[in-house]
Order: sequence, then structure tokens, then C-alpha cells
Amino acid sequence: MTALALFLTVVVVLMAGYPVAFTLGGVALLFAWVGALTGGFDLAFLQALPSRLYGIMTNETLMAVPLFVFMGVMLERTRIAEDLLDTMAVLFGKLRGGLAVAVTVVGMLMAASTGIVGATVVTMGLLSLPTMLKRGYDPAVASGTICASGTLGQIIPPSIILVLLGDVVATAYQQAQLDQGVFSPRTVSVGDLFAGALLPGLLLVLLYLVFLVTYATWRPERMPPVPVSEREAPELGRRLLRSLLPPLFLILAVLGSILGGLATPTEAAALGAFGALALALLKRELDLPRLQEVMRSTVRVSSMVFLILIGASVFSLVFRGYGGDDVVHQLLTHLPGGAAGAMVSVMLLMFLLGFVLDFIEITFVVVPIVGPILLKMGLDPVWLGVMIALNLQTSFLTPPFGFALFYLRGVAPAEVPTQAIYRGVVPFIVIQLILLGLLALWPGLATWMPSTVYGD
Repeated sequence: MTALALFLTVVVVLMAGYPVAFTLGGVALLFAWVGALTGGFDLAFLQALPSRLYGIMTNETLMAVPLFVFMGVMLERTRIAEDLLDTMAVLFGKLRGGLAVAVTVVGMLMAASTGIVGATVVTMGLLSLPTMLKRGYDPAVASGTICASGTLGQIIPPSIILVLLGDVVATAYQQAQLDQGVFSPRTVSVGDLFAGALLPGLLLVLLYLVFLVTYATWRPERMPPVPVSEREAPELGRRLLRSLLPPLFLILAVLGSILGGLATPTEAAALGAFGALALALLKRELDLPRLQEVMRSTVRVSSMVFLILIGASVFSLVFRGYGGDDVVHQLLTHLPGGAAGAMVSVMLLMFLLGFVLDFIEITFVVVPIVGPILLKMGLDPVWLGVMIALNLQTSFLTPPFGFALFYLRGVAPAEVPTQAIYRGVVPFIVIQLILLGLLALWPGLATWMPSTVYGD
């Protein structure tokens, strides 16, 4: 019961607004100290902390995080996204709903380059929401499209989120096999998760586009085309070459080098960071102040990620010291429905936690606890990772607490009511639930690509 009290206390303190990294470590150490005084906790568990911190410092996979952050921030701060959105709006402008289609396509490309939900939603909100409202778009449709396309960073590789989740799932998979007596365990890599998330991610984008085109046909007054005078572009081909091809080539180079076995995720992230820097220089959008801003932002985001990881390491040690693993194992294995029942329960828990915790906290705190138990039940690690990513993406869109809704509300003009944002995301939530159901029924959507590419 003490382990559950520790978990609930952490959630309550986080909801009160305290910093995540210090909450995880501080509350855990407080529980450990009280337990040591009362004889309910053995401080020997904390002796493993130095080796865990050293493992974080020497983890080559996690070195990809600051590199991918640098790549995404550089593309965001050097007007590349703005040029891309303007060009796509002209390209699809003659279609009803064409502006929404352009926002979704650009959101997909931004998601693959930044991988940070908040940054993508805010950027797309600032760039496209005023334009969509000016062109006569219904505020709900415009808001829903931006929120949905902004959260694609959860599932479209390459992204920071999949790097973090892939590393945690890999550790959980090895632990599950060792617990089963397999002392030469099979491994799963971040590249496997990238490959597994590719088809579901592209399918999700396709479903979004089908919905937008269908809705524009059904309710054309809510998604009018761009006026003819504004979509005349005598140099459209040149603009496409200048705005679309460079970032698209960069994303394909990063992802292709990983899937092709030419580079590890960390090496590919270095390629992406260098490519984003070169792209900004070629477009003459980079000066010293902007470079300093990008570097400061990279340091802030990377520091946040690793501080949370350190705090989560302290939390997990104390949680295990109080027998929390055994409690969770007993709870999940005694649920009706076996592995399916346990999976549904964990997905529901993560969905609810997604209202109050960010993806990084859930990845570092919840997944290491439930992951080994689910994997010992025979679930595929890649499928599990993709299901978790999709599930939390849905949570971040769901009213009234979805993070993406708060991000957009912060930059949306006053004439867009909060209720319109809530209404706008409902169809996209339904689409994501449909995709979750399809992935649950056909795990091959996530497992076929890794097995094909890597021959697993």
C-alpha cells in the first residue's frame, strides 16, 4: 500500500504545479527517509542510484535527444515552417478544405522534424489559425485540424518521443526476458520502434485527410477554398522546390539512414542537426542571435528531459523498494481477460494520466513499472510501444484536460471560444480511437515493417 501511496502522492503534487523532476525525486526520497526511520524501507535500494545515473550518462541512444531537439528548433525558428505552409496553401488552395489539408501535411512534416507536441501546436497555431479564420473557416474545424496535426509528433518518426519510449521499452523487454530465465535476451531498438510507428502514423494522416476532404464536400461553407487571386502563383514549381524539397529530403535522409541500417538513431540525429543547420544557412535565415536562441532552447529542453529521467530513476528505486512491482504484477495478472484485460487496463490508466502528466513523465515513470509485466504476458514490444504512443496522443487531444488544447488556447485569438476548440477535436479523437482498434485487431500494422526491414 505504501508503494501506491507514493505513486498517488507524486500525481497529486504534480497536479499542484510543482516541477516534475524535483517532484519525482523529492517525494520518493521523502518516502524513503520516512520508511527508513520506521523500518519499512531498506536504504540499500538507493545504492543502485549512482550506477543508474552513470548508465544514463553513457547511454548512446539518449544522446540523440539533444540532437533531434536542435534539429527541430532550428527548423522551427528559421521560418522554414512558415514558407512551407504558405507554399502548401497555394498548392491545395483550389480545393474546398485545401487549407486544412495543407495544415495537416505541414503538421506531419513538422512532427517528423520536431517531435515536440507543444512546439508544433503553438507554431501551427500562430502561423495558420489566423489565416484559416480570415478565409472563412469554421473556428472549430480550424482548431481541431491544428490540434490534431500538431500531435502527430507522438507517432510520426523520427521524433524525440519515440527515441525515449524506444529506450524504455527496450530496457523493459530485457528485464521481462531475464525475469523469465532468458539470459541471452532478444533486443528491441529505437529503430524497431521507428519502423513500427511508420505505417500507423501515415495511416493516421491519411484518415485525417479523408475526413477533411469528406467534411469539406458535405459542409463546404465551413471550409471554403482560397480565393483565386490569392492562389495564383506563377513560380509555384520553384517555390515547391525551395520550400518543400529541402526539409522533406532532410527527414527522409534521417529516417532512411536508420531504416536502411546505415546509421544508428544517434548518428542519424547528428545528420539531422547538421542538415537543419545547413538548410538554415542556405536559406539565409540564420544569424548569430538566432543561433544563440536555438542553442539556448535546445539546452533547456534537453535539460528538462534528463532531469526528469534522473528523478524518475530515484522514484523507480524507491517504488521497487516498497514492493510496488509485486503489487502491480499481482493486480495486472489477476484481472479478468488475461493479457488483453491487463492491456486494456493499462491503456485506460495511461489515457487518464495523460490528462495530468506529460508524455515524458509517463514514459519514465509508468512504462518501466507496467512494461515488463505486460511483455512477460507475451505482448510484442514494438506493438506495445506504438499502442502507448497512439493512446497518449489521443489523451493529449481529449477535452477538457488535453495538453494540445491548452497549447492552442494559449495562442488562439479571443474570438475563438474554448468550446469551439473542444468541438473541433472530437472527430479526430474518433479517428484515433478507430486506428487504435485497428492496431489492436491487426498488430501486423506495427510489426510488419520492423520484421521486413530488420528481418526479425
